[in-house]
Amino acid sequence: MNQFATPIAVSLLFVGCWCHALVAEESTQPLPSWNDNATKQSIVDFVEQATTEGSEGFIPPAERIAVFDNDGTLWCEQPAYVQLVFAIDRIKAMAEAHPEWKNEEPYKSVLEGDMASLKKLGKPGLAKIIAATHSGMSVDEFRSIVNEWIASARHPETGLLYTEMTYQPMVELLAFLRANGFKTYIVTGGGVDFVRAWCEEVYGIPPEQVVGSRGKYKFDQRYGQPVLMKLPQIDLIDDGPGKPVGIQQVIGRRPVIAGGNSDGDLQMLQWAANTVGPGMAILIHHTDATREYAYDRDSLIGRSDKALDEAEKHGWLIVDMRRDWNKIFPRETLD
Repeated sequence: MNQFATPIAVSLLFVGCWCHALVAEESTQPLPSWNDNATKQSIVDFVEQATTEGSEGFIPPAERIAVFDNDGTLWCEQPAYVQLVFAIDRIKAMAEAHPEWKNEEPYKSVLEGDMASLKKLGKPGLAKIIAATHSGMSVDEFRSIVNEWIASARHPETGLLYTEMTYQPMVELLAFLRANGFKTYIVTGGGVDFVRAWCEEVYGIPPEQVVGSRGKYKFDQRYGQPVLMKLPQIDLIDDGPGKPVGIQQVIGRRPVIAGGNSDGDLQMLQWAANTVGPGMAILIHHTDATREYAYDRDSLIGRSDKALDEAEKHGWLIVDMRRDWNKIFPRETLD
């Protein structure tokens, strides 16, 4: 054997093991799509304190409740809320059975693609669209309709499925929190049954951990089988001050972490930030016009004006998407 063979082999073995260990260490680092800066460190430090018994920031496992808005916080909400796109598509699909809609608002504007007129109709028009497309069927039927739609519906600008427009850093954050004993919830102004249809597959959050706007239900019998029917009456608008109400109704515990991106999340963020003991409010700030969208105070969708002021005033964690995330979507899409 060559006299240099053994030393070289040993050296190569050492280097190989060292490289393997380095790769393994990097792959297990938390939040890989977050840049290594003060924002990421604030989250890691909070979780470390929360899970270390004896620390000032320790949070008992039962109290580790983390709540997150969906639109604009966990997935893309521009240029239109995904559930609104779903409702518009449903109006078009149902139009043949409703010939009267050709001359009746707000359906007329939807069918003609007149979004300007639809916007002028405001919340009353939107309420009629939601009532027409989200009620008059069982919860199981609605879930099937949503699942069929979400499996093929695509973002108008990227061409990606809406479920591919989730924010990779936030998906990692959800997983990181769960790995440290936190229970993660979605608290959304969107319809609870819409989000429950696909949230577990997309976010790893089961449907029972979704709080959202909801209509009323009615238990009934159809063809000798028990069903839960969706009614057109509103039971809760889970937006703004309705979010803490929904949290109390469904969760029954005050969250210690809350994440949102808009004024509609303000009261939920306040609720978490002012808890007795450790609390963290996280505001996602849309600053990346290249990889996603840049908007805040003047946006019609996801307006963040009061929430941004409150975050700056009270030192909440403001996540600057351009500065803090090295990746936004599972695969980068907007050039």
